[in-house]
Order: sequence, then structure tokens, then C-alpha cells
Amino acid sequence: MSKPAVEETFPFGPETMVFKVMDKVFLLTGMDAVPLSFNVKCDPDVAEDLREKFDCVTPGYHMNKKHWNTIVIDDSVSEKLLQEWIDDSYNLIVASLNKAQKKELELFKI
Repeated sequence: MSKPAVEETFPFGPETMVFKVMDKVFLLTGMDAVPLSFNVKCDPDVAEDLREKFDCVTPGYHMNKKHWNTIVIDDSVSEKLLQEWIDDSYNLIVASLNKAQKKELELFKI
């Protein structure tokens, strides 16, 4: 929520929290998931590499498995690394915005 223009929504009902930037999803999480997990967008080549390196990273649950990873928070990776994956997802979405959306996003940074 600390990133510019992020909104928290519940388009699929109260059990799934969705974080968006400029109406585009960059993170989803199940509110009742045990253990807690979340889906983030990822560069396809990086996504596969992360899946090979970390047991807590799997293809995106209910998502395009080429572009999304599910991350299980099981204390096997640092909070810093989790934040980096969230930042990467946010940045991928921002990079995909059109010129007008990017200009609007800049207003949130002031």
C-alpha cells in the first residue's frame, strides 16, 4: 500500500485480496490461506529460475503460469526477498502501462 497509486480490492469476494496499480493487478492473496501465500507477476525467465531455486515458489495458482508465481510464506526466504518479488511485480505492471496511465501515475508521486 506504500507504493504510488496502489489500491486494495476484493473483486472475487471477501476471501481474496487483490492489489492493483492503475486498475491492473500485481498481487493477489487468499485471506484464509494457511500458510499465507500470494501471487505476483514475474518475468517468465525469472519465474522459472525462482521455481527451481526456492521450494516456496510455484507456478501461479489460478493464474497464467508463464507470468505468475505463487509464493508461500514459510520462513524459508527473507522478508527482504519477499518484498523484492512484490516490488518486481509492481514494476512489471507499471512498465506495461500506457503513456497516459504513466503520466497519471506520476501525479501520485508528488
